[in-house]
Amino acid sequence: MKLKLVGLFVLGLLPMLAAAQKATAEGIAEYRAMLADGNPAELFEAKGEALWKQARGPKNASFAQCDLGKGPGVTKGAFVELPRYFADTARVQDLESRLLTCMEVLQGFSAATIAKTPFGRDEQKTMESLVAFISGESRGMKFNLPQAHSQEKLMYAVGKQVFYQRAGPYDFSCASCHGEDNKRVRLQDLPNLTKNPGAGDGFGAWPAYRVSSGDLWSMQRRLNDCYRQQRFPFPGYASDVTIALGVYMGVNGKGGVSTAPALKR
Repeated sequence: MKLKLVGLFVLGLLPMLAAAQKATAEGIAEYRAMLADGNPAELFEAKGEALWKQARGPKNASFAQCDLGKGPGVTKGAFVELPRYFADTARVQDLESRLLTCMEVLQGFSAATIAKTPFGRDEQKTMESLVAFISGESRGMKFNLPQAHSQEKLMYAVGKQVFYQRAGPYDFSCASCHGEDNKRVRLQDLPNLTKNPGAGDGFGAWPAYRVSSGDLWSMQRRLNDCYRQQRFPFPGYASDVTIALGVYMGVNGKGGVSTAPALKR
């Protein structure tokens, strides 16, 4: 009898808990909406635009000849088609790895040195501003990552395998948090990155300004933090594993609208 009463009590609480979760989610959405008008990412965008046009580095060159997939110097619409295969490097690249190529080949910087630089310092600050500017150039456009080249298809397959790979002391994978609908951690709803709308909304919001850290985070930095939370070793900056995950999420989010650079808690 007591067990039956306890069961009825728990069942009675479920609608209340669901309502509380919905109210919390709506509250967070309202909070973001209030801050969105003054999103500090706009400052990074403005700085990134100036950096894109500025002659810098040992070769004293701008990004005028940097091809992000739409032709030399073209930024409009490039973000929503990345990662993609580039013939000049014979590899699939995301935005950050492609910018590294341009910074090294065109401007004379050392890509290896930048890749080893901690987030938020030196040329990594430059990178954050550049990705804010370039992603903003595709705001409101729909994701349409190419999958025609064999390397693009391979990277999607690798990204899917990495997404579901369980390891580490907690036996976590990316899918542990982002492989199903209606999951959340603390007050945060977790998008299902295996399909739309979660894949488009989740992938399409990064880079983003994080209020909690007072800084703009690129997708590479966001993925690093995911690995930290899983207690995995950090992946190399602009490494194939992070690019493959970007391909997997981006292809799953085809048709989703880019909101980057967005605002996050």
